[in-house]
Amino acid sequence: MTVEPMEKITFNMPAELKAQVLALKEDSHLTLSAIYNEAIRNYIRQKELEKWERGVERALEDRAYQTLIAETGGDTGDLHEY
Repeated sequence: MTVEPMEKITFNMPAELKAQVLALKEDSHLTLSAIYNEAIRNYIRQKELEKWERGVERALEDRAYQTLIAETGGDTGDLHEY
């Protein structure tokens, strides 16, 4: 198992949000670092998905693309995760 290098990061958050995170920490028995890392990974994943969805929307609005997919058998516009 490879261990990724870690860096210490300091940031500010509203006191109410901190209280919610601390309650989650107590309920889940996770460290604050584990909670923050998971939250940030999920945020990045969500933003990447939104970027792909915007790309799909733009492609579906492109007439040249529409012509190409009509000629090659179609595209439902569905987004698939691999």
